[in-house]
Amino acid sequence: MRISYSSLETYKQCPQKYKFQEIDKRKAPKTKEAIFGTAIHSALQFMFSRDPLFPTLSEVVEHFRDKFMEKCLLPEADAARYCDVGEKMLANFYKKNPPWNFNVIDLESHFEVAVVDEIYNVSHTLAGKIDRIDKLSDGSYEIIDYKTNRRLPSQNDTDKNQQLAVYQLGIKKRWPHVDPSKVKLSLYFLRAEEKISTFRSPEALAHAENEILSQVRIIEEKTQENDFPPVPSALCDWCGYKPICPAWRHLYEKEKKPEIQSAINEFLELKREIDERKKKLISLASIVREYMQIEKLERVFGDMGSILQSRQERASWDSEKVREILSGSNILDSVMTVDPQKLSFIVRSLPDEIQEKLKKEARTVKTFVVLKVSRKKEKAPE
Repeated sequence: MRISYSSLETYKQCPQKYKFQEIDKRKAPKTKEAIFGTAIHSALQFMFSRDPLFPTLSEVVEHFRDKFMEKCLLPEADAARYCDVGEKMLANFYKKNPPWNFNVIDLESHFEVAVVDEIYNVSHTLAGKIDRIDKLSDGSYEIIDYKTNRRLPSQNDTDKNQQLAVYQLGIKKRWPHVDPSKVKLSLYFLRAEEKISTFRSPEALAHAENEILSQVRIIEEKTQENDFPPVPSALCDWCGYKPICPAWRHLYEKEKKPEIQSAINEFLELKREIDERKKKLISLASIVREYMQIEKLERVFGDMGSILQSRQERASWDSEKVREILSGSNILDSVMTVDPQKLSFIVRSLPDEIQEKLKKEARTVKTFVVLKVSRKKEKAPE
């Protein structure tokens, strides 16, 4: 199986999108954000390409504009706003990072490496593309990935970033002689003008590889079952598959069946009414319960019937304490695999001294009040 960080991330975000993109190989129109990001990356690649001199800032900006406008289908005013943002980002980056100050050894570096799943004795191809690789003055290396989004992650999130781990796995397979501790992994956020860096130990890389293989096993299993449900989220607004996605396709249908639309609308209206009534019911129950508590009443009466307070208990169990108390017992396995309700039932069949110990040390009981309604019976006509 051929995998990449982007395909794994797509599956995590939405299995249905993964199927469209990776299995069905359906082409989706690129979003304006994707076109913008591609143009920025192309300009930065051009910026560090000396032929024989490094390009000037104006040349880098012109390169970005040409690439963006070549694919952009936005109205002129919207396109101009994107261009302004891109030019500002590139100008700030160029000022802080003059290309002649860096020893760039590779740009847009493609890699393909084999990762072996020893459990199933099968090999997969891990592929990717690294924006930039620098060789630093101390002989170590730095992998840099450019980001155009606004969100700046924490250092902890960066330390766990799977994309950077994938890139280092690619470098490790290509250059096995390079010590992983000598490879800096960096995310450069162009809007914030911030670079966040991290390192991966051999143990962390092995863990990352196992995580990737675990994800691949799940995808292969779901592929056999053809089980790729859509996961609607805010990310759908940037997805080109919405018109054919089962979670959105109905919205794009030009001719909708009137009887179905009527049923949908009636359902939505009834659901709204029910939700509002539930909120009202909770509010009224709180008022009635508080009144009964203040007046020390167990039952109150209204024109249509009565309301009775019913106290119920719900037990929860400390599994570690249960295991400790029942250690060595032949019923331990059966008790530890049942739900709390069944566990409460099983405990009643144990010797009295064990029951008491369990109840005292491993059980927590919460009491809650339920209001039971009794409706008045209508009198039969005489």
